[in-house]
Amino acid sequence: MSEFRIHHDVNELLSLLHVRGGDGAEVYIDLLQKNRTPYVTTTVSAHSAKVKIVEYSKTPEDFLRKYDELKSKNVRNLDPLVYLLSKLSEDKETLQCLQQNAKERSEATGNVTSSTSTTFAIPPTSTKMSMQELEELRKKLGNVTASSNVPQSAEVTRKMLRDRHNKKNPTQPNPVFPNWVYDRPALIGDFITGATPAGGDPAVAVGTMPLPAQEQALVDDLLFVLIGVDGRDITAQPVLGRQNRSFIIDPSLDMSIKELVNRILPVASYYSTITRFTEEKSSFEYGQVNHALTAAMRTLMKEYLILVTQLEHLHRQGMLSLQKLWFYIQPTMRTMEILASIASSVDKGDCMGGSTLSLLHDRTFNYTGDSQAQELCLYLTKAASVPYFEILEKWIYRGIIKDPYSEFMVEEHELQKEKIQEDYNDKYWDQRYTIVQHRIPSFLQKMADKILSTGKYLNVVRECGRDVTCPDAKEILYTLKERAYVEQIEKSYYYASKVLLDFLMEEKELVARLRSIKHYFLMDKGDFFVHFMDLTEEELKKPVDDIVPPRLEALLELALRMSTANTDPFKDDLKVIINQTTLGQLCAVLWDSQSRPIQCLRPLYFSRKALTRYQMLFRHIFYCKHVERLLCNVWISNKTAKQYALHRAKWFAAAFALRQRMLNFVQNIQYYMMFEVMEPTWHIMENNLKSASNIDDVLCHHTSFLDNCLKDCMLTNPELLKIFSKLMSVCVMFTNCMQRFTQSMKLDREMNRLTLEHGTMEGPPTQSERTFLAEHMDALQSDSCFEATISKFDSNFSTLLLDLLDKLSVYSTNDCEHSMINIIYRLDFNGFYTERLERMAIERSQKAAA
Repeated sequence: MSEFRIHHDVNELLSLLHVRGGDGAEVYIDLLQKNRTPYVTTTVSAHSAKVKIVEYSKTPEDFLRKYDELKSKNVRNLDPLVYLLSKLSEDKETLQCLQQNAKERSEATGNVTSSTSTTFAIPPTSTKMSMQELEELRKKLGNVTASSNVPQSAEVTRKMLRDRHNKKNPTQPNPVFPNWVYDRPALIGDFITGATPAGGDPAVAVGTMPLPAQEQALVDDLLFVLIGVDGRDITAQPVLGRQNRSFIIDPSLDMSIKELVNRILPVASYYSTITRFTEEKSSFEYGQVNHALTAAMRTLMKEYLILVTQLEHLHRQGMLSLQKLWFYIQPTMRTMEILASIASSVDKGDCMGGSTLSLLHDRTFNYTGDSQAQELCLYLTKAASVPYFEILEKWIYRGIIKDPYSEFMVEEHELQKEKIQEDYNDKYWDQRYTIVQHRIPSFLQKMADKILSTGKYLNVVRECGRDVTCPDAKEILYTLKERAYVEQIEKSYYYASKVLLDFLMEEKELVARLRSIKHYFLMDKGDFFVHFMDLTEEELKKPVDDIVPPRLEALLELALRMSTANTDPFKDDLKVIINQTTLGQLCAVLWDSQSRPIQCLRPLYFSRKALTRYQMLFRHIFYCKHVERLLCNVWISNKTAKQYALHRAKWFAAAFALRQRMLNFVQNIQYYMMFEVMEPTWHIMENNLKSASNIDDVLCHHTSFLDNCLKDCMLTNPELLKIFSKLMSVCVMFTNCMQRFTQSMKLDREMNRLTLEHGTMEGPPTQSERTFLAEHMDALQSDSCFEATISKFDSNFSTLLLDLLDKLSVYSTNDCEHSMINIIYRLDFNGFYTERLERMAIERSQKAAA
């Protein structure tokens, strides 16, 4: 069971039990994940679990009745559920909790029912109902009718299935039998209600005849009843829904004869069930699997009808007694019983396609000790599986789905391929073909994922314009030895994976594409970004609405030509996009929109999820580059400080020292991410790609590369990322403060040159100079607090940096993430922070001991 399924089931269970508060679902989810085992419930364990529940149950008959009902419908996971319930019945604490919960729910339900119960008041006959009252009564009656448990008629079911098919396949409408097939009752092989008895004088009671005459009359009646025609003294009762056929025997019949007749009548009931099933499920709406199953049943029924014909021939010759009839019919009775049981189960469970095959497969294995019954079920399963395996063969050998009646485990969803170039997410890959759980035959459950992947791989290659067919394609036949078709599916899977892998790695140059991604998203070509940022600095300072995208495109191309990225064969695929919410998302790789093969491959490998991970890494590194650039600009602008008065030197000394510490921090973090995380991890992935045997390995290695980079770059740890973000914010605020102070120093110098009242030897100030100085007088007055501001920046930066180093030390020790400890070694290269970190570790251990 997958982690997502565990989350879903636990939340659903808590919702059904109306459990609120407490520790929540996460506690139970963690417990289940830690204790889950590959346990497979067997028939023996399910039987013992059923016995145990019956012992604990107050109403064992109701439980067994419900179990048999669900078993007859072939409900999936019934036995594992029974096993789980048996384990819960042994836990007294859980039972008490469930009993208390059930009591509270029943009380709450009782209160709701009493307050919201609906009553129908019949108006007096003397008063007339208004139109509004009549309409309300009509709605209430309609709701009651809709909520009734009466099964839908076959005609309604056929129409529903036909409409569903025609909606899914509007160009290929479902074939329909003409109405006279259903309207003329004489065409059906089952009993006709209200028909005239087969023969004889109804006025003469059979009980008044001598015993030999009674026996011959009943033999005559039984031969009619066995082929679905009412006799004179034995008549069939009408059936409602999915009930079994019952019969009425003349009560005046001799008891000895009646007893023998009652032994034979179940065969007629079986015949009625099978006939109704084959005639109903032969319609196109019920699918090819059910159609093949009914065809196989009809083949077996021919032998039964031949036997009845032979018995009738003996009867005409006066050589058939009631005892002989019972003797001849017994070998067929077991076959008819099995066929009727299968027909009833398929009908009750509304089985189609894969669910029908699951039921037949389970029946085949359940009759392991009965060779004749197992052989019969095996014959039916083989016959019914032929159309399903034909769909399977086209899917795993060619990547094509031809499933007109929605029976196959893989379902195709129509998605617009034209939108891939605008939104290259993995929806096309993940949602175009999906698994439908209830259509998976139980004998293919373990191979469902490989079946899905095999067809998808071949489909990708076909969408790229290449027609592929598996060279090992062989007809797949159902057998009790699952290994036969499992091996065939695995062969086709490995072929499909290899074809797609070769197509990606060799023809589409996947590794070269990944290197191109690395150049830009992971800043492998650093000089390109330096050129690009130098060229676009003035443009990117503008508001987003004022930026001209074509100008950015031209500057991007210029930066590409001027840098080492000029040698990249895929450099023309790079394009600038402006994100109004995130400055970091400036560049994205967009493939050639005219290339259909690339459109199909992009969702497979460069999905939105993968590119989102690349964008996260890019934004992280780009932000560090941006902060480094700001700190370097501060160094350039502060070179003019040498021209200022000596009494300000100590202020600048503290600011310069802090700027150098910040620059050292940012540069070392960049070095760690670029050369100690991404580069080694990239080489590991590249070596793994060379030895990959299928496309799943390639996807796994690529995802592992991205996940490891995100983890080692502190992007998956919210605590570390929060501290890092605060540190970078302090650096940005510090650079802004230094730029403002530098600007104020320039204004101070202008004040020495200009005199607002009398002017200078250079002449009085101009009007523009007066305006400029008036706007920045506040900056001149704030110079006195500069020393305190720098001191505060220093304190905040040091505190956050120590906190980050301390958290890295704890994280690398407790979670064995030793690569992150390299950051500490690089930042604490002279042991400046060692003493403080040791002191913090001692204080933390003392608090833990207390």
